[in-house]
Amino acid sequence: MSEALFTIRGLVKNYGDKVVLAGLDFDVLRGECLVILGGSGSGKSVTLRQLNGLEQPDAGTMIFDGIEISSLDEHDLYPIRRRIAMLFQGGALFDSMNVFDNVAFPLRQHSGLGEAAIRAKVAEKLDMVRLSGVEEKMPADLSGGMKKRVALARSLAVEPEVVLFDEPTTGLDPRIAATIASLIRGTHEIVGATSVVVTHDLTLARRVGDRVAFLCGGRFRFIGTWAAADACDDPELTAFLAGREEVENAA
Repeated sequence: MSEALFTIRGLVKNYGDKVVLAGLDFDVLRGECLVILGGSGSGKSVTLRQLNGLEQPDAGTMIFDGIEISSLDEHDLYPIRRRIAMLFQGGALFDSMNVFDNVAFPLRQHSGLGEAAIRAKVAEKLDMVRLSGVEEKMPADLSGGMKKRVALARSLAVEPEVVLFDEPTTGLDPRIAATIASLIRGTHEIVGATSVVVTHDLTLARRVGDRVAFLCGGRFRFIGTWAAADACDDPELTAFLAGREEVENAA
């Protein structure tokens, strides 16, 4: 896991007068699961949205697999986004579609597969997230945890190279959150995709992350292994990992 798939340098993002990202420098290594930690409002989700071009930075460079993507228009971003799936915080399922059609949607849009092959692929991905047999259910009939798992199945349907997870356990009880963590780790290992997980859930972070990046004050105060994080004497990181207090200046 030594080759950088993403290389980000000097990433700046402002909203009006508010500086959210103040010059991030980091790499995402091919095949790893990188966890981005930080307090509420620290810019974790903003960072994630930069990685697939949902938002453009105000300054800096962002290279994905040798391609500078920070200034690409929507047309040129399209082939990049086909390689990068994103699991949104709320799941973002289509309420008017049943589970089958939700998971089949990206396959119908991008794969060129026939309906028989799509049906087989949907069944495979639902089985991967332990939800076989729910194809006819509507999103309104699903629990919060089931919605997250259907959204994960949909994210994996087109065999992405990268999966971005935005607060995947928010609003879930500890037992369901543990299931989601197990699925993230399991699918990461089975599919072999590079993963970036944004979270403030330390239990999830420790279960799934190969490396951890700590975002505070618009910059990464730490990027490294869990062993290095636990040994780090940075007071903000130490306090966050110990759960002693909110990280100051997180906004």
